[in-house]
Amino acid sequence: MKNMHTKNAATPVIGRPRLLILGCGDVGMRLLPLVTPRFRVFAVTSQEARRQELRDAGAVPIVADLDRPETLARLAGLARAVIHLAPPQGDRPMDRRTRNLTAILPERTTLVYVSTTGVYGDCGGEVVPETRPVRPRNARAARRVDAEAWLRRWARRTGARLSILRVPGIYATDRLPLERLRKGTPALRPEDDVYTNHIHADDLARIIAAALFRAAPNRVYHACDDTRMTMGAYFDAVADAFRLPRPPRLGRSELAQAVSPMLLSFMSESRKLTNDRIKSELGVKLAYPEVGDFLRAHCAQDPAVQET
Repeated sequence: MKNMHTKNAATPVIGRPRLLILGCGDVGMRLLPLVTPRFRVFAVTSQEARRQELRDAGAVPIVADLDRPETLARLAGLARAVIHLAPPQGDRPMDRRTRNLTAILPERTTLVYVSTTGVYGDCGGEVVPETRPVRPRNARAARRVDAEAWLRRWARRTGARLSILRVPGIYATDRLPLERLRKGTPALRPEDDVYTNHIHADDLARIIAAALFRAAPNRVYHACDDTRMTMGAYFDAVADAFRLPRPPRLGRSELAQAVSPMLLSFMSESRKLTNDRIKSELGVKLAYPEVGDFLRAHCAQDPAVQET
């Protein structure tokens, strides 16, 4: 799909189907050029200051708040295609935001929900297909499991066409662990390390767009690339590409004393995700099949890296 940004991109076109996007942050902004040629896009934001940014990107901004159901009335029945990128609240066991959203959606909606691969918990480095049962190990992942289960029930009840994208670590030029490397934050020693999974933000936007058009109903997809590397190897690769020191390595017990509980939780889950479905069913061709492909392409073009 081509980038269709033009000076008049925000001008509504009569006859286009409507698409509603919730949680239009970085990935949502990358998604807009892929869907505005085909849809009249309504992007929900809770921040008045973002209205012009969304309008300039080709969307019709709507100020509403998933935490305040009374602000969602104007969204009721607005669109039958929905992309749900909004994360759950961080202070409740259930995802109230998703419940508030489905309360105003019409029947037979097509909905793409962007979830997390954290729903699997620790898999001991095993290869994980989409059919593996979920087993979340922390509250963040448990809220995502709650959202997925709620959406499945809602889809069965209303005849909606639901697809769930489980997303691993997202990276991009401005989403690399450079500050962590500069601070010398330690990583696990190789014998204790975990396998992690990745996706470039632009590739994720392409997968979301493809799911909107091609996903099978009530289907789960892993929105990840082909990379299978340990977390420490990932940090080393980024450090080498940007000519930064590699992180020091510690054993698990030592690392627990050196990093935050949240960071430690990410370093406690190991899995290798399959991604056959996005290729065979959604027809996705990744721009960056592996993290190394991006690092080589980016660093070869970055004058700041070349001059160091």
